[in-house]
Amino acid sequence: MKRRNFLKNITAGVAIPSLVNGFGVTAYANSPFSPLLNAITTDTDHVLVMVQLAGGNDGLNTLVPLDQYDRLQKGRADVIMPKNKLLSLTGVTKSAFHPALTGLRSLYDEGMVRVVQSVGYPEQSYSHFRSTDIWMSGANANEYVPSGWAGRYLNYEYPNFPADYPNPQVPHPLAIEIGYSQSLSLMGPQTGMGYVIADPEYFYNLLAGVQDPAPNTPAGAQLSYIRLVAQQSRAYAQSIVAASGKVTAQGAYPETELAVKLKIIARLIAGGLKTRLYVVTLDGFDTHDTQVDPADHTAGDHADLLKTLGDAIRAFTDDIRTLGVADRVTGMTFSEFGRRITANASGGTDHGEAAPMFLFGKAVSGGILGNNPEIPANPTEEDNLPLQFDFRSVYATIMRDWLCVPEPDVSAVMLHKHPYLDLFRSGVACISTAVRDANRAAGTALLRVSPNPFSDQVRLEYETKGNQCIVQVLDVHGKVLATPVRSLQPAGIYSEWWDATALPAGTYFFRLLNGLQQQTKMGVKE
Repeated sequence: MKRRNFLKNITAGVAIPSLVNGFGVTAYANSPFSPLLNAITTDTDHVLVMVQLAGGNDGLNTLVPLDQYDRLQKGRADVIMPKNKLLSLTGVTKSAFHPALTGLRSLYDEGMVRVVQSVGYPEQSYSHFRSTDIWMSGANANEYVPSGWAGRYLNYEYPNFPADYPNPQVPHPLAIEIGYSQSLSLMGPQTGMGYVIADPEYFYNLLAGVQDPAPNTPAGAQLSYIRLVAQQSRAYAQSIVAASGKVTAQGAYPETELAVKLKIIARLIAGGLKTRLYVVTLDGFDTHDTQVDPADHTAGDHADLLKTLGDAIRAFTDDIRTLGVADRVTGMTFSEFGRRITANASGGTDHGEAAPMFLFGKAVSGGILGNNPEIPANPTEEDNLPLQFDFRSVYATIMRDWLCVPEPDVSAVMLHKHPYLDLFRSGVACISTAVRDANRAAGTALLRVSPNPFSDQVRLEYETKGNQCIVQVLDVHGKVLATPVRSLQPAGIYSEWWDATALPAGTYFFRLLNGLQQQTKMGVKE
């Protein structure tokens, strides 16, 4: 394969998997080397770390409602935590933590954990795949949205991406996910907005300049060449290495995969990486069986998972505090659903509805938001926990109070309007208007939509490099509603007024297609 043809066919957000050791990383065509990428600074704004508890966490054994304990005993005697083993919480008499959550409990007692009770969404699907899509996209249960809530936020914050990214103003990945593929959460309206680090081993190999050996075959030789080209064109990898090199010592972490991932994130934040969002996953929460050890309910699969979670978050929080970046970091856990009130016949629990979410960090308002769920007097396998808070209210509040999105824009990014919650301490500083303006101006604007919000008429100003140019209007489901521009034009800047009277009020995406170039801008019709 010719080098120029390979580069020509790499597009923004395309994962290039290695055939050895599951390597995966998001490569970007518009990623030329630049000495400015090594100009790591500390002006990095707020950071959100998202920890996915994949499989559906059992909230009733995670945060046990003590005032409902006798009713729980009737429904889940085979998995319930012994009351005398539960971890009490400072200032709380009606709830207690699972015995394995010692790390998270210590943070709670320091006022650095906010628990949101009974979080979910209406019309729970109970499907792992569908429910995960709903949580990651922010869609209603009857909607199918191909973009993620975090990806839309990044598209809002950096609207010119991916044209001429990275650049001096935004030299680093917008988001980083440590896993083998990019999740829907980070999918923008047109492309993935994140950089994927396959696993901790790849990260440390990247720092050391080590590649896994390719097989000694013709395919292996081709693979080696592709890896070399991808590595040469991967300017984001340079910035990661540069940031990591600025941190020479870190605190102690448990020897678990989650802890190792969070240690990498702490290192990159402290090294000055301007990345706004990080995503990691802890698998194994689908505890249909062996949820507890029959001889000791404080042990078993769920206890191991919660200990891994709590101890990793504790170590991460201690580390970022020592590294001097704790003021800038908030973390959040989420899981696609909870578990049923009653135990099943296999020593586990089945798919349920609502469950608690945890936010952690110096900026959160410590304590518990909401009331303990009401358990029926004689629970059956059909009973579920009622929804208290929609998960999108948590997202919307994070977006407004932590990521500093102006309130009028939050509902456009979230696609729906949701009530805000009390999650953060008062007086949390937001990024300056100048920083946001610089972020929004970074890269090259190939498409402009004005006015925005718009009513009946919208002006589309676009730049073409020549040949065929297309501008489409899409709804939030990715359906093309109209094509205001489709023509062969010489290179230049053009503008068109488009009649939007047929569109109902809501959020839309305007997409420019011109050769290998794409750009999508969000627009709101009032």
